Amino acid sequence: MALGGGTFLVQNKELPGAYINFVSKSAASATLSERGIATMPLELDWGVSGDIFEITNGDFQKNSMEIFGYEYTHEKLKALRDLFLNTQTFYGYRLNSEGKRASNTLAEALYTGIRGNDLKIVIQVNVDNEELFDVKTILGTAVVDEQTVSAGDELISNKYVTWKSGITLEAAAAVPLTGGENGEVNGAAYQNYLDKIEAYSFHTMGVAVKDDTTKSLFTAFVKRLRDEMGVKFQLVLYDYVKADYLGVISVNNKVLEEGWDETSLVYWVTGACAGCAVNKSNQNKKYDGEFLIDTPYTQNQLKAAIKEGKFIFHKVGSDIRVLEDINTMVTTSDTQGNIFKDNQTIRVIDQIGNDIAVLFNTKYLGVVPNDAAGRISLWSDIVKHHEQLQEIRAIENFSDADVKVEQGETKKVVVVTDLITVVNAMGKLYMSVTVA
Repeated sequence: MALGGGTFLVQNKELPGAYINFVSKSAASATLSERGIATMPLELDWGVSGDIFEITNGDFQKNSMEIFGYEYTHEKLKALRDLFLNTQTFYGYRLNSEGKRASNTLAEALYTGIRGNDLKIVIQVNVDNEELFDVKTILGTAVVDEQTVSAGDELISNKYVTWKSGITLEAAAAVPLTGGENGEVNGAAYQNYLDKIEAYSFHTMGVAVKDDTTKSLFTAFVKRLRDEMGVKFQLVLYDYVKADYLGVISVNNKVLEEGWDETSLVYWVTGACAGCAVNKSNQNKKYDGEFLIDTPYTQNQLKAAIKEGKFIFHKVGSDIRVLEDINTMVTTSDTQGNIFKDNQTIRVIDQIGNDIAVLFNTKYLGVVPNDAAGRISLWSDIVKHHEQLQEIRAIENFSDADVKVEQGETKKVVVVTDLITVVNAMGKLYMSVTVA
């Protein structure tokens, strides 16, 4: 990242940028961006190799065959359908791309992976002109490309295969591509993903893994970006309350679906957390995905789960719902109290942190003089931003007097002191009824 960011203890930062602390009120004493952006590293049978790829919700529904090698309704895409129930934009990365491409004497698959073995080339003599050939590319049972040519060198590579040079066309019922293999998933693949995704902005990252080594790697990543670089997002893991950190959410329900890993609920939670509005909570949100979920908890176990920082689903009648929208933070401090355990609080402070950093880095850094007029302008923009948060009831009791912008210890430093009161969704009802 080119610009500095993160938290500060004293005004000693060397890089230009926005350094923002969030502290509890008791110890502090003193135009909103859209949500819905998620990212995950994936094991796939088809797709882009070695780089981040971006797809929208609409792309997934319309072009899943091209992107992932399977039609939208295919069983293999069940987890991704769960993810996209609440995700608008997704940054994906294929972990197992270092495999082999399927091929035959005519063509080679565009991507590595076993899905390439389901490709076939059909060549037919054109019914209207016997000097021409109709060349079809078939994936599974679907014709994904069709060209009419007189010779092999006229064929144009499509979204599924590249044609080999010097091929001779002759009628063939179906020539399959073979030899496609998925690559291995290892620590280097996860690290490559982290190296590449660092340049992107998103709200939630999910990783559906069971081994603590990989979970630890990703936890260190989110801590570094949040605390040292000012990049605000949350990480969703399976069964990792040991993170004890506001930026990590631990999903603790198993998926019971045969053929699917028990960690697969991470997909739905990643999308739900990314897509949850800054003034909303996922508490009591109904699971509307496709997996069979294990919800074996008693009342006492649910109470214990909340204390341990677990993001738990429980059964309410015939529905499966989120018990509490919380992260793994259980250890509090004078500067970060119990309110930081709630993901709605984190969404609000992340919104402020990301929006104000973008505002400062694009409008003020190196452009606006650090004089009284410049500081008033920055104060006005921050106040306007917070007033929008208050209008949508994400914060309350805000006054422009809660924001102070002053010159720092050097002429290039501006210091902002900010006070907000986060609104959380109703979670408990205590009612007394007097009957006459």
